[in-house]
Amino acid sequence: MTRLSAAFRGLVTAFAAVLAITAVPATAQARTEPTAPEDFVALRSVDPTVIEEIRYFTPHNFVGEPVDGYRQPLCILTRPAAEALHQAQTRLLSQGYSLKVYDCYRPQRAVDHFVRWAEDLDDQDMKAEFYPDVDKTRLFADGYIAEKSGHSRGSTMDLTIVRLPAEPTRPYRPGEPLVPCFAPQDERFPDNSVDMGTGFDCFDTRSHTLDPRIQGPQRANRLLLKDTLEDVGLVNLPEEWWHFTYRPEPYPDTYFDFPVSAKALAGRR
Repeated sequence: MTRLSAAFRGLVTAFAAVLAITAVPATAQARTEPTAPEDFVALRSVDPTVIEEIRYFTPHNFVGEPVDGYRQPLCILTRPAAEALHQAQTRLLSQGYSLKVYDCYRPQRAVDHFVRWAEDLDDQDMKAEFYPDVDKTRLFADGYIAEKSGHSRGSTMDLTIVRLPAEPTRPYRPGEPLVPCFAPQDERFPDNSVDMGTGFDCFDTRSHTLDPRIQGPQRANRLLLKDTLEDVGLVNLPEEWWHFTYRPEPYPDTYFDFPVSAKALAGRR
């Protein structure tokens, strides 16, 4: 009996040791989400008049589904970038226009989502709208997708101009017929912005800001956006008419991964 009890106690002790090694306290299991540095703000706290249509919170984007890290449809930027947009918005409002942002700060986990999507050559559900003339195998080589994005540094935004009063943009319905992003404006997915010659996130050389095929009112609209933003310290990416970065960037070498949410701003609004 004593020998059996001793053996039993040994088994119990060994089992307890295994549990001690493998068990993780509940507090340790809950992953702590990163938060934004103090000088990141919600754009609406600096200028609530700028229209926000955060596309990656919705399925209407080249991936075809809400993108990782977008918890709320919220534009977050470093304060200097947000204040520069406020200056630009003030100028445009006096001319009967408003800015509309499609994307602002973008967490690294969202960029990682883009990379996984680009590597999945079988997923071409949104090709007809966003990259009709580009082979998906070329997305990395042609620079449309990269493993790092300036958006993750917090001072880059994608945006356009809307004539006031702004008409609402109808919601995208997943599965609806898609039209090329460079089709005439009255054929493309309806957007309440002025005509820029292509839609947002159009993977095509027609999206180059000064592409010579874009003339007349479309070119004038692009130049209005470009000139207004460059006057307040925002620099355009020549390959994308919608893409601008505040210079000098507060975080030129840091790629953040806190989620797009009010909670990530640690109580700030």
